Amino acid sequence: MKVQSLLLNVNSENPAGLLSFYRDVVGLQPNPDAGPSALLAGTATLIVDGHSETKGQNKEPSRFLVDLFVDDLAAEQARLKAAGVPCIRESAREPWGGVISTFIDPDGNYLQLIEYNPDEAAVAG
Repeated sequence: MKVQSLLLNVNSENPAGLLSFYRDVVGLQPNPDAGPSALLAGTATLIVDGHSETKGQNKEPSRFLVDLFVDDLAAEQARLKAAGVPCIRESAREPWGGVISTFIDPDGNYLQLIEYNPDEAAVAG
């Protein structure tokens, strides 16, 4: 399989509210080439939409993670916390060299900020 691009479709009972969160609070830029509810996330596209079977908060928020790789995790974490976004995991270093901070979006999905520095990965013993 040769994949040409990646598009993530996140469904919500309140797609306008979730779109506003990812656009206005998280700061993802619109992707007008993919439609009015499409946002750019690096080289991928995140689309927020509604679905007849999507109701209420996510009951298994760790099943699907929105991971955003950023250059300055500390600054982005502080900005999201100041905006009132619930943080359930403060930044912590992983053995593979990444630092992760986990937030919850308005639908209960996990949104993770990741800063990756392979030079800081633990050396396998």
